[in-house]
Amino acid sequence: MNNANAPQHENASLSGYPWFGVLSQLEFDIEFFEQLFARDGTSTEVCRVLAELVAKKGLLDRAVELDRHLVNLLPEDALARYNLGCSLARAGCSKEAISALSQAILLGYDDLHHLEADPDLDSLRDHPDFQNLFNED
Repeated sequence: MNNANAPQHENASLSGYPWFGVLSQLEFDIEFFEQLFARDGTSTEVCRVLAELVAKKGLLDRAVELDRHLVNLLPEDALARYNLGCSLARAGCSKEAISALSQAILLGYDDLHHLEADPDLDSLRDHPDFQNLFNED
């Protein structure tokens, strides 16, 4: 069934428009969590999920923004710092990414095998400061 009133672009909003057939599942999920986040920007779980979804979609600036927000909400959370490092690396901000990863390790992030293999960090592999992270225990 074709609805002539349904928006035919990827930024279709849930409010007032049928989503079925217009938005992919990922786009629907992002729109849903964006609305939840707009209602309560202090929900760490909503922020985490939304950051993951937008990163999966390749919306790197939004992922960095959300991960920075999460770090502000949870400054001592090692995983929040790690995820910020991943988003920054994917966005091409090597120096900031390595700093966030270093802070994650200082806060207790200890899954160095994942750190070595995480494809989000591929852009950092040859950076000497990234390699030095494995010597900071």
